[in-house]
Amino acid sequence: MEIGNEQPRHHFVLVHGMNHGAWCWYKVVTALRRAGHRATALDMAGCGVHPARVDEVAGFEEYSRPLLDALAALPPGERAVLVAHSHGGYSVALAVERFPEKVAAAVFVTASMPAVGRAMAATSDELLAYVGPDHFMDSEELEQRNPKIEGKPFIFGPKFMAQRVYNLSPPEDLTLGLSLIRPANSFTTNNSKETVMRDENLLTAKRYGSASRVFVTVEDDRALPVGFQRRMTAQSPDVQVEGMAAGGADHMAMLSRPEELAELLVRIAGGI
Repeated sequence: MEIGNEQPRHHFVLVHGMNHGAWCWYKVVTALRRAGHRATALDMAGCGVHPARVDEVAGFEEYSRPLLDALAALPPGERAVLVAHSHGGYSVALAVERFPEKVAAAVFVTASMPAVGRAMAATSDELLAYVGPDHFMDSEELEQRNPKIEGKPFIFGPKFMAQRVYNLSPPEDLTLGLSLIRPANSFTTNNSKETVMRDENLLTAKRYGSASRVFVTVEDDRALPVGFQRRMTAQSPDVQVEGMAAGGADHMAMLSRPEELAELLVRIAGGI
């Protein structure tokens, strides 16, 4: 199916999830650009080809700085469609709160979506309680080399990626992912230094809550179960819910069903 024939053209800014980078959006970026839209995939600090090491990224705001800077640099009057995947939902929520006037819509593709008036880390806490301690299989916590940063870096394990993250994706994309993932800190540890993720007053109804927000459910996601996806949308009843057709899409929907996702993003943007 051809996408993007409608006007106007849109600027999509895409944000990856834990351990990943801008590279994971390569199929969707290609589809959006082919359709005549602008598409910018970003590396959060210490991810993808970003030059920082994980032990140089001191907090969640610093981790999200590439997205915050990209929005700050938009020309006056330009508004972007932010697209979050997985852990990238927290960065997008922070960006919407800081720059609501520069956001046409925030789309959460099977992503962590915090609710207004609650600390962002509360969503992470609830997910861990929902899936249980064995959910992440062979994923590992690594040693923290910077004593000024509380919490340990984390990296997905090969079995977890194959069985719960890329289970319906082409095998070459799993190979790509295993080659390119980097350790990252979730910044959800309950400590006094991480003020952004634990701030119950950060996400306000006036700014984050007033933005056009859309959640895209993925029924067959084994990493972020659809039951938890629905729990997040129930906590934010003002959020529009869209879904990808059952069958064929895994947690990495941008790799397993890229054309369908690109079409959906264009349709969402066209309805703003």
